[in-house]
Amino acid sequence: MKREVVITGLGAVSPIGNDVETIWNSVLEGKNGIAKITRYDVTGRKVTLAGELKDFDPEKTIGKRDVKKMDRYSQYAMCAAVEAFRDAGIKDLDELQAETDQNTDVSQKSWEERSRWGVLMASGIGGIRTIEEEQEKGMEKGFDRVSPFFIPKSISNMAAGHIAIRYGLHGSCTCVVTACASGGNAIGDAFRQIRDGYADLMLAGGAEAAITPLSIGGFTTLKALTQSDDPTRASIPFDKERSGFVMGEGAGALVLEELTHAKKRGAKIYGRIIGYGTNCDAYHMTAPDPTGTGAAACMKLALSDAGITPDAVDYINAHGTSTPLNDSGETKAVKTAFGAHANALKISSTKSMTGHLLGASAALEAVITVKAMEQDFLPPTIGFKVPDEECDLDIVPNRGYSYPINCAISNSLGFGGHNVTLVFQK
Repeated sequence: MKREVVITGLGAVSPIGNDVETIWNSVLEGKNGIAKITRYDVTGRKVTLAGELKDFDPEKTIGKRDVKKMDRYSQYAMCAAVEAFRDAGIKDLDELQAETDQNTDVSQKSWEERSRWGVLMASGIGGIRTIEEEQEKGMEKGFDRVSPFFIPKSISNMAAGHIAIRYGLHGSCTCVVTACASGGNAIGDAFRQIRDGYADLMLAGGAEAAITPLSIGGFTTLKALTQSDDPTRASIPFDKERSGFVMGEGAGALVLEELTHAKKRGAKIYGRIIGYGTNCDAYHMTAPDPTGTGAAACMKLALSDAGITPDAVDYINAHGTSTPLNDSGETKAVKTAFGAHANALKISSTKSMTGHLLGASAALEAVITVKAMEQDFLPPTIGFKVPDEECDLDIVPNRGYSYPINCAISNSLGFGGHNVTLVFQK
């Protein structure tokens, strides 16, 4: 028998805010988080814009000593996870120890209490800045002089490991790597872990910190990034003048829990996750299938998994990257999957505000989608000016507004043809 899975905690850091409340207020305002890159000198570079975090101070949450052991992507993941767990009313091991007799072995006790709690924190690229820095150091001083933290800072699974250690999560601890779909796969796989009886609680999401010289250079030569120098016309999903995506960074985290388990704790419940679809275009390394066949099939899989008909869906948080092929292909996919109901759907791309967070994008967008459903508010697709006949659905242009949302889906489509659709319900 399949078990019900609910969402009891949300956490995020992003280009439009370093906590969920700030991010949601930015969504309400239609705030643009894209600006000139400050992380490194962009003089002479073709790409000069990105969605960077602003005024981010990880030491307040992680501590100065542990910050030094983590690449930025792990710092983002940890900060999002801490917020999500606090939101869910779950303490870490140090907090538990402080509340108990000093002679009590809290870590041993957590084996009993948290053996069916796990973490699935994805990253598309992992610690790429650490790799760049240590390569430079090795070339200059010799490779026997690189940091002993080089490997644990750079590998993509370490964010999940750090979170599990801090919270004593002894269940499944993994990292999904499926490019831009990574965070979606993480949430969907965690959902299945709980629904199918392998876990009672999972922290799921994604983190990325790929605004670096090498990473931006690679995506530039791939011709995936816009070279616009106007922040208001850079990330413009579904606009006819779109010319590529804008790199973003950050993390999103959700606490997923079996319904009875959540009720016993007295946890507040944001909503339910009821369906998950995942498949592959098997078409091209980087380009989506222009017919949208794979993405349409993925949405149908998710609706079938949820046991609902297409007309039950009120809102779609689109992948909507602002690349020519993605946005037209996703529009075709929605029309194929939803038929006549596609014209009644509200669809928006919050990447217009945040840029594209790669492996963290689906996680941040899941947080925003859950908030949209909870608050009955449609996030806007900002910066829209020029309609495209190939993207002719209702994309909630420029201004969000109140609207009843009982059921919403979030799409994520990654390099390699990876497709994910998540279904959320009140």
